Amino acid sequence: MLIDTHCHLDFNRFDPDREEVINRARNAGVGKIIVPAIDLQNAAAVLALCEQSAALSAAVGVHPNSSAAWDSGLLDEIRELAGHQKVVAIGEIGLDYYWDDSPPDVQHRALASQLELAAELRLPVIIHNRESSTDLLRILAASPLNGQDGAGVLHSFSGTLEVALEAIAMGFYIGITGPITFKKADDLRQIVAELPLDRILVETDAPFLAPQQHRGKRNEPAYVVYIAEQVASLHELSREEFAQISTSNAVRLFGQKLLQDES
Repeated sequence: MLIDTHCHLDFNRFDPDREEVINRARNAGVGKIIVPAIDLQNAAAVLALCEQSAALSAAVGVHPNSSAAWDSGLLDEIRELAGHQKVVAIGEIGLDYYWDDSPPDVQHRALASQLELAAELRLPVIIHNRESSTDLLRILAASPLNGQDGAGVLHSFSGTLEVALEAIAMGFYIGITGPITFKKADDLRQIVAELPLDRILVETDAPFLAPQQHRGKRNEPAYVVYIAEQVASLHELSREEFAQISTSNAVRLFGQKLLQDES
C-alpha cells in the first residue's frame, strides 16, 4: 500500500468526481490519503470530508498565504479542531515568500505559534516552504519540535540537499511530489537519490503538480504511484520495496491512527 501524505481533496476541482477519485486511488494501491486544511474556514469542510471515508485523514492549521489576519486567539480554534479523531497533524503551515498574501513577520508569528501548539499536542507538522528556506530553518531550529524524531514533513520539497539534511537532522521528513518525474528535474532527482530512505514520503499535492505522465492536467492521489516508481528507481528498489518503506515512514510520522478504520 502507498499513502498520499498530502492531497487537497476538498478543493472544488474534485467536486464532480471525488468519490471516483478515491476509488481510483484505492485501485492503484493508494490506501490512505491525508487532506490538509489551509485555513480555519475550510478546516470544517476537510473534517467533514474525512469523516465520510476510511481512506482519509486530516491536518488542520493556517497556511502562510492565509495568515494575514493571524491572531494568537486562533490557536484555541486550531486546538479544538485538532482534537477530532481524524486529525493526524498540524498543517499546512509554513512560510511563502513567492506570493505577497501575508507580511513575512506575520507569517513568522503564525508559524512559530503553530509549531508550539503542535509540540503541546504531540502532533507532527506539515510544512509549506516557498523561497523561504533560510528563515524557515531558523524558526524550526528555535521551535520545541527541533530534535524530536517525527517533528514533521517538509512538504513538496524543492530545496537544496543541504536544506533537506538540516531539516532531517532536526527530526523532519521530506515529502516528494510530481516534479521528481519532470523531464528537466535532474537536479531534484540527484538530491532525492542522496536522501536517507527512512526519511522520504510521497505525496501528490493534488490537484496541483501532476507528474510528467499527466502534466498539465488535474493531479489526483492515484498518481502518487508515478512518484513512488521514480523514487524507487533512484534508490535501485522495486516499487513494492519502496512502497513498504514509504508507508512505514508515514505511519512512523503520523502514527498508527493513520491506519485506523474510523468510518
